[in-house]
Amino acid sequence: MITRRRFAQFSTAMLPSVWAGNNWAQAPKAQMPDVAKIITGFPAGGTLDALARRVADRMRDKYAAAVLVDNKPGAGGQIGILTLRDSPADGTSLLVTPSSMLSIYPYTYPKLRYTLDDVAPVSLGAMMDHGLAVGPGTPESVRTLADFLAWIKANPNSANYGSPGAGSMPHMVGVLLSQFTKMDMRHIAYRGTVPGMQDLLGGQIPAFWGPIGDYLQHSKGGKLRVLAIAGAKRSPFLPQVPTLTELGYPLKVSEWYGFFLPGKAAPETVLRASDALKAALAHSDVIEHGKQYGLEVKSSTASELAQMLKADADQWRGLIKQTGFTAES
Repeated sequence: MITRRRFAQFSTAMLPSVWAGNNWAQAPKAQMPDVAKIITGFPAGGTLDALARRVADRMRDKYAAAVLVDNKPGAGGQIGILTLRDSPADGTSLLVTPSSMLSIYPYTYPKLRYTLDDVAPVSLGAMMDHGLAVGPGTPESVRTLADFLAWIKANPNSANYGSPGAGSMPHMVGVLLSQFTKMDMRHIAYRGTVPGMQDLLGGQIPAFWGPIGDYLQHSKGGKLRVLAIAGAKRSPFLPQVPTLTELGYPLKVSEWYGFFLPGKAAPETVLRASDALKAALAHSDVIEHGKQYGLEVKSSTASELAQMLKADADQWRGLIKQTGFTAES
């Protein structure tokens, strides 16, 4: 859980920076580091990777001479956080991650190898919605959520769905929908959205819960159908798709991507990274590119992200306890 001590540490990132000697966090461009990296816990090619790469482009020659994206897929995004934890806290290693890894995993993995003390919030990156999509593994007649539920009731051996990772928010939404409908839908965890989408489009799995941005291109091309989204309102990127709430299932959840530094990063280092991200995320090129992936790109202060994380963790802790959800569900 987020301790009062840790929350206070997060908040100090908003204090005026200390101009300290040779700390490169305040160094002029001539002393800028040669390389900084943005770590992600998921493969190249997905929504998170697209955001990371466009932001890295806009931070180049401003935050570091070169800003690279370092994909560390595995364990549902956990490898990325562990990589950040073990990186120098000098500002040369950032992480961008979905909120699930920090707001849900602490309550669904009994032996999680990191804690919230291992990361320091820097800035929000984007907001997104998750949706349920079906592909060639279901009949063409499956066009609505009601159609899908009727189909899996008639074909219980095919009642499978994938998600980007065990214990992730899309996984939890799938479990909750199973509970609401009283149907036993079996979960298949993938190492990110990209391999899951490959199996969905190939007909190896009938359905997938994941970021709607990964569906947009294939939905327009008719290769898959998005049946519902989990957000509080319809998405402007898929306005024709109803929410679960509209369909009678009381669930309203959205997820965010956030940028973090190692937990031991100094407040002035956090501030410099936050300023650089604010400028990058405000660029029209980043915002417009995000829309192609169903992302509402936006930044925040470090303390605002810390407050969002605390609120989400408090919400999910109660819901997870209530439902008995685990990463093995």
